[in-house]
Amino acid sequence: MGSGSWHMEKRHSFKNEPVKDVEHVLENGSLSIIVLGASGDLAKKKTFPALFNLFQQGFLQPNEVHIFGYARTKISDDELRNRIRGYLVRDKGASPKDLEDVTKFLQLIKYVSGSYDTEEGFRLLDKEISETEVLRNGVDGLSRRLFYLALPPSVYPSVCRMIRHCCMNKTDLGGWTRIVVEKPFGKDLESAEQLSTQIGELFEESQIYRIDHYLGKELVQNLLVLRFANRFFLPLWNRDNIENVQIVFREDFGTEGRGGYFDEYGIIRDIIQNHLLQVLCLVAMEKPISLKPEHIRDEKVKVLQSVLPIEDDEVVLGQYDGYRDDPTVPDHSNTPTFSTVVLRIHNERWEGVPFILKAGKALNSRKAEIRVQFKDVPGDIFKCKKQGRNEFVIRLQPSEAMYMKLTVKQPGLEMSTVQSELDLSYGQRYQGVTIPEAYERLILDTIRGDQQHFVRRDELKAAWEIFTPLLHRIDNGDLKPLPYKPGSRGPAEADALLEKAGYVQTHGYIWIPPTL
Repeated sequence: MGSGSWHMEKRHSFKNEPVKDVEHVLENGSLSIIVLGASGDLAKKKTFPALFNLFQQGFLQPNEVHIFGYARTKISDDELRNRIRGYLVRDKGASPKDLEDVTKFLQLIKYVSGSYDTEEGFRLLDKEISETEVLRNGVDGLSRRLFYLALPPSVYPSVCRMIRHCCMNKTDLGGWTRIVVEKPFGKDLESAEQLSTQIGELFEESQIYRIDHYLGKELVQNLLVLRFANRFFLPLWNRDNIENVQIVFREDFGTEGRGGYFDEYGIIRDIIQNHLLQVLCLVAMEKPISLKPEHIRDEKVKVLQSVLPIEDDEVVLGQYDGYRDDPTVPDHSNTPTFSTVVLRIHNERWEGVPFILKAGKALNSRKAEIRVQFKDVPGDIFKCKKQGRNEFVIRLQPSEAMYMKLTVKQPGLEMSTVQSELDLSYGQRYQGVTIPEAYERLILDTIRGDQQHFVRRDELKAAWEIFTPLLHRIDNGDLKPLPYKPGSRGPAEADALLEKAGYVQTHGYIWIPPTL
C-alpha cells in the first residue's frame, strides 16, 4: 500500500473514531447541533428539552456548542426561542437558576428558514454554521456537526442529499458529521431497505444514528447488567426454567388528534416492530464478547435472525370502539390499535419459549414492562400452584422498578402460603436521583460516537423481515382487528391467546409501588 493511500485510510478512520467523553469531544473545536424540523412537535417536546438538560448538567458548554434550528416556517430567532421556552421548564416549579439557565440556553439557538429539497436554504445554513465555527476555532474544519432529523421519513432522502452536498464538515482535521434519524424507518422491508440504500449512498454506517428512544430508557439499559453481571440469573435464563416472556406496552388513551398519522402505521409499526422488538433482543441475546457497540449489535442481529415466521393463529388484532369517529381516520379503517403477537426463537436457549409482544391504546392502564414467567415448581408439596408462578418483572414506565414475585409463608401460626415480592423500586431506592430522559442519553451517545444504543442497518432489515409478511396481510384486509371497549384489557381473544401460549395469570396479587 503506497504512503498516500495509507495516509488517506488513517485520516478516514480518525474521522469516525468513537470518542469516549464529552471533554475529549469538545477539546479540539466547536460542536454544532442542527435540529431539522425545529418548529415541529418532536423538536419542541423532545429534542430541545433533551439538549437543555444536557446543557444544565454541563455536557454542552456555552463556549463550545451552538444550536441551529432549520425548518420551512418563516420565523425569527426570538420567535423560535419563545416557542421552545415553555417546554424547557415549567414556570411554576422553576427556580431562579432554572430560569437563568433557560435564558442562557436559548441564546445558543439560531434559526435558519429554508425548504428541505433545494440548496438555497442549506447553503445559508452552512454559511451560518461556518461563521460560528470560525469564531470558535479560528480554523475551518475542526468542528463537529450533528444533524438531528426531527422530520417525517418521506423527506429523509432529500434532506440527507442536501446535507451531503452543502453542509458537511469541511476537512478531515478531526471533525465529523453525524446524522440522527427518527423512526419509523420505512413501512415494510422494501421501503426500509430503499430508505437505507438512499441514506447509505450519502453517508457511511458509522455516521448514521437510527434512534429508538426505548433503547435510552434506564431500565432497558439495565438489562445487560442484570443478565450478565448477576450469577443467579445465569443458570435460570433459558428454556429449562422459563415458561414464557411477555413484553407489554399499554396506554390508557386513544390517538388524541393523531388519528390520521397513526392510521398510516398502526400499533405494530408504531410500537411492536421497533420498541418491543428491541427490548426482546436484549432479553434474549447471548453474552457479547465485550461491551463494544458492534459486539452487542452482532448478538442482537443473531436473535432477530433466529425468529421463526409469525403464524396467523398466534396473532390477535384489536381496534377500540370510537377509533373511526376521528374525522382524520377513514370510515372503513382496518388499522389495529391493539395487537398481541407470539414470537418463537429457534435456537438452543429459547426453543419452545413463547415471547409475547403486546401493545395497545385506550386500555385500562398505562405501563410498559417485561414479565418473565418461570415454570411451575416440580413436586409442589405446599399446594401453592393455584396462587401463581414465580415471575421477574421489569417495569420500564411509569414508577420504574424491578420485582420478583415469589411464594412465602403467610405470617401467623398456620402453614399457609401467599405471593409477595422482592422489590427494587427506583423512586424509593434512589431518592433524589433524577433518571435521565431517553433522548438526553441518546443525544449524548451520538456526540460521543457510541452506537451501542442505535439500530444498525442489518438489524433493521432483520426486524422488518419478521413483521413484513404479517403487515402485508393486515394491509390487504386478510386479517381484521376485533372491536374492544376503551378502558378494557383489549379483546378477550388476546387473553385466550396468552393462555394458549402457556401464560398463567396470577389472581389476587397486585404489585403496589412502595411509598416513601
